[in-house]
This record gives sequence, structure tokens and C-alpha cells, in this order.
Amino acid sequence: MKALTAAEMQEVDRLTTERYGVPGQQLMENAGKSVADELFSQYNRRMTEPPARVAVLCGKGNNGGDGFVVGRYLKEEVDEVRVYLFAKVEELRGDAARNFERWKEMGGGVTVIQSTADWDKAWAEVSASDIIIDAMLGTGIRGPATGLIAQAIDDVNRISGNATAARPAWVIAVDTPSGLPSDGEAAGGPVVKAHWSVTFTAPKVGQLISPQAGCCGQLVVKHIGSPAGLIEETGKGMLRWAGPDEFAGMPLIRAAESHKGTFGHLLVLAGSVGKTGASVLAGQAALRGGAGLVTIATPEPDLPIIAAAQAEYMTEPLAATAKGSFSMQAVRTGHLAQILKGITTLAIGPGVGRHPETQEFLRHVVLDTELPMVLDADGLNAFAGDGRLLEKKKTKALVITPHPGEMARLLGQTIAEVQKDRVKTASEAAKKWNVVVVLKGYHSIIAGPRGEVFVNTTGNPALAKGGSGDVLTGLLGALIAQFGAQDLPRVVALGVYLHGLAADLLSESTDASGVLAGEVAHAIPFARRRLLQELQASD
Repeated sequence: MKALTAAEMQEVDRLTTERYGVPGQQLMENAGKSVADELFSQYNRRMTEPPARVAVLCGKGNNGGDGFVVGRYLKEEVDEVRVYLFAKVEELRGDAARNFERWKEMGGGVTVIQSTADWDKAWAEVSASDIIIDAMLGTGIRGPATGLIAQAIDDVNRISGNATAARPAWVIAVDTPSGLPSDGEAAGGPVVKAHWSVTFTAPKVGQLISPQAGCCGQLVVKHIGSPAGLIEETGKGMLRWAGPDEFAGMPLIRAAESHKGTFGHLLVLAGSVGKTGASVLAGQAALRGGAGLVTIATPEPDLPIIAAAQAEYMTEPLAATAKGSFSMQAVRTGHLAQILKGITTLAIGPGVGRHPETQEFLRHVVLDTELPMVLDADGLNAFAGDGRLLEKKKTKALVITPHPGEMARLLGQTIAEVQKDRVKTASEAAKKWNVVVVLKGYHSIIAGPRGEVFVNTTGNPALAKGGSGDVLTGLLGALIAQFGAQDLPRVVALGVYLHGLAADLLSESTDASGVLAGEVAHAIPFARRRLLQELQASD
């Protein structure tokens, strides 16, 4: 799905009404209801009881109107819903004014915030809430949040998920966190730090790539009545959100007559003495990711450990250096070439180390092999300072998965230079080297050589742990083995999406700090099932 600017989003809303006859009032109703539905869905997954007290903070514009609708739906299920309006009642216009009246008609009370004294008094109630709904400023914001709303944002942020607060609260942003610019620029003032942001119709550019995009928390996109084709027609940029709809056309459901040969044979070149775990994790992710056959080729001293770790994959020992890493001997004897016969896809790099002879071995494999391949970890470091060598490769389907430090080494830049404009960095490298780049990090960027750019928003700090990258490498290799390389950027985006979603599912029932990379690998099939459920629900 394309990401939209604020102006493009306004145009989609306008055309939805004028061309398709969906009134703005109905769009607002659908928007508010979708926030309430998502709140209950998230709460039911994590809590045994519904929230007892909800505060809805509303501005005077359409975002505030959405907030009145949210309050109305929540009032049917929650004991206490209180609405706080940061404007005079007579300043409300159009659909926002009509939904304010509907809120009042059902007995909803409103506290009007006109001064610091008003807010200080109201804050005692707001801060005691289980959930705070942020509907103060929407996607049409111009300039920074100021005045009373800026003060409210600062106060909300002090208790948002803060374990030291007297009463931590969940914060749900309606459409976008108040104060976050929609078009990708940096915010000039405070921004609400939400746990979830429920945005409508399409993600906004700023929610994906702004320096404050992290304030969105988990980004959820809800369809409220605008046709999908209208988003594609109106959006002029190349930036796409790696959401479920991007994968709707892929053969995610397996045919009854399929067999192991249907889903490819992945060879994982990984490991060295002391780093066998990287091989095991990549192999497990490849199996859980659906590859029909998985072989791990590893330095000979590692073989017993790796072979014993998982019964379902095959192993091949390769000649080792004195340090227990890959040796060029496997190339010189033709052993590697023999192993490559019948292989569909390669995954290279986890745990291989930086021995000079091993780095030579890796450069040979990457540059002289025609198979589709995924290159990660120390496989990338074999090209440190000389990423241009990748232009000489024989394969037409190479995926590289650097974190910012590895990308900086490939480009001969600093990490700060890489991070200054992540989309530009990834896109330029993808075009120059004719590769698909996964620039890992918060909101990973997937860039293709023809200008394709996906931004992934699944995942959480559960992935901030050793081994997570090895799992992603094995998963990407498995998906390419299954789906081929004809639409490689989208296949890679699917892998990054499932990797993050697996971590999200695990974090629903435990704290993210204790999730292990191996658990993420084992959760991949559950993530794929969740994706299928979401696609079926959207039909």
C-alpha cells in the first residue's frame, strides 16, 4: 500500500465522497468505530478484564470528531469514559460538531480545557485512566504543537508506559500521534508517544520515516470506505507500507498435491568454531519459513554440533582454516561446486567470522555463483569498504541485509550518514549495486534496484537480541526458495514482515525483553497464519 502525504490523504477523502458517494460523516463514523474495535482487540489479547476508565482528549478539528465517535463506542463497554475538549464548543464545525452533539445526546459529559488551570484540574482525572485516547491534532497539522495541547502532550508522555509512574496508561493515537508531521519532516515540538496508532485508509509518510516515527508505537491501518485503487491513483511517491495487502497475491496457501521439491532447496553457508548457534538459528528459521529442503554447509569442526541441533535439516562439512572457519580449500577441490548442484537458493554469512581466508572464500561464492542469494553478517563484512565489488556478481538476485553499522562499512561512511536519510541510503545502494537492500533497524527499509521501497512496521524490542539477524537470513532464504526471485523486493518484504510479526505475537503473552531469537524462528508459522487471517478478514 502506498504511503500518502497529508495533501494526498485529503484528496483521497474528497474523491471518496465526490466520486463514490461516501459522505464525510460516514468516514468519521467508520474511523471512530475502527479505533474502538482495535482497542478492544488489543486489550483482550493482553488483559483479562476490559478497561475501567478511559480518557479521550479531543481537539476542535476532524481528529477531535473522530475522538467523539471513539468515546461513543467505548461508552457501551467501559464503565467510565470522559472526554476533554481543547477548544470552545462553538469552535467545532461540520462533522466534528455533529459528533459532539451525538456524544452529548447519549449522556456523555465534556470537560472544556481553556486554561492551564483547567488542564491541571483535569489532569488528575486523566492520569488515573487505564487508557488515554489522543485525538487532539490530526494529519493536517501545520507547524509544531503549542500551548495547552503541547502541555498535555508532555504530561501524557510522562506516564505513557512509564513503569515508575504512579499509574502507567496505554496511549492510543487516533489517526496519528498529536504533533507528528505527516510528510516525513522532523517535528518542531512535542509529539505524543503512543503505544498504538490507528490510522485510516493508508499510512502517512511521516508515520513511516519521520525522525519521530517511533512515537506511533505499533501502527495499525484501518480501511474506512475509500477504495484501494484510489490510494494507488492519488499517491505519487514510491514509498510503500509493507502491510498485509502487499502479499495478497502471493501463493501463501499450499496446494494439496505439493511436495518438498515444490518449495525449493536452500543451502545455508554459516558458522565457525564458537558461532555454531548462528547456523542453527538460520537453519531453524529456514525450516519454519517453509523451505522444502534445508542443507547447512559449515566448517568441518562444527558439523557434529549443528547436525545434532535439528533433525530436519541436512549438513555438509567444508574444509576449515586452523581457526575453524571456512577455507578456500572447499573451492579449490571443487567440493563446494558439487554441493551447489540441485540447490535453489543460498543464504550466506551468519557466524562465519572475519578470518582473511574466510573473507576470500565468501567473496568468491558471492561473485561467482549465479543462484539467488541472501548475504548477511560477516558475509557483508567481506565487502567492507568496497561495496562496489557487488556490481561484478554473476547472480541477478542478491539480497543484502545490513544493519546501519554494516551499511556504513560497505559504503565507507559513518553510521550517522547512513541514518540521516535511510530511504535514500538504501535506494541508492540498491540501484548502484543492482541488489535488494534490507536496511535493518526501527522501521526496516526494503529497497529494490528499480526504485521499489517498502517500509516495514512489524517487530518490537524482542528482536534487540543476538541471533535475530540469523533468523531473518534463514527466513528470507526459505521464502525466495519457495516463491522465486521474479518479484524479489516483495518476497523480501514478506520475510521482514513475518519476522517482525512473529516477535509481535510472542510479545502479546510475555515481556519482549525475554524473547529469544530461537523462539522467533519457531513463531514464524504462527505469523504466517495471522497474515492469512488478516487477508481473509479484509476480503
